[in-house]
Amino acid sequence: MVQMMKNTVIFDLDGTLLNTLDDLADSVNFALSQQGFPERSYEEVRLFVGNGIRKLIERSVPKNATPEQTELCYNTFCEYYKVHMEDKTKPYDGIPDLLYALKNAGIKTAVVTNKADFAAQNLCKEMFGDLITVTVGANDGIRHKPYPDGTNLALKLLGTKKEDAYFVGDSDVDILTAKNAGIDPVGVLWGFRDKATLISAGARVFAKNTEELKEILLSS
Repeated sequence: MVQMMKNTVIFDLDGTLLNTLDDLADSVNFALSQQGFPERSYEEVRLFVGNGIRKLIERSVPKNATPEQTELCYNTFCEYYKVHMEDKTKPYDGIPDLLYALKNAGIKTAVVTNKADFAAQNLCKEMFGDLITVTVGANDGIRHKPYPDGTNLALKLLGTKKEDAYFVGDSDVDILTAKNAGIDPVGVLWGFRDKATLISAGARVFAKNTEELKEILLSS
């Protein structure tokens, strides 16, 4: 029996569609410096991202930081990142072409991310225009990934059944999100986590570049 092509793709944002690491690291280190804390390396920040800004800051501050200092770092990060989120951030190679191909094939697209909603909405609009139909970022009214809430909202807004969608992401959080939402995950290998991490979360389908991802998403 030939499997019918799915009509919807839900993407993670950071590490999947956009390489945001430089701007995230720069913003983290600016916030840390304002409190006199030591800076973090890019590799440390790479491991800290994936669960939202607050968790990123909690992982970045020293262990002896007070709750008040952590909160100040969080607020400083948000204000700085609002201004500098597009300084170095750019789509990964082949992503715009992939999104155009999906649109031309009539496939609906969404982004579901633990990135703060203000940043997710801004970056998707500026980087992708109308190539992304629905963007669901992190806010106080919805549980973060790996809970399925954001994914379920995106499916509802797109009018898509879960069996008709893929979830594409670069992290264990994304794979677990897909599993919790009951949709098929695809792991990408150019992002912030390695293949072993994705496998441990339950991923079985992988793309090492956007051409491979296009073939998976457009196959029937």
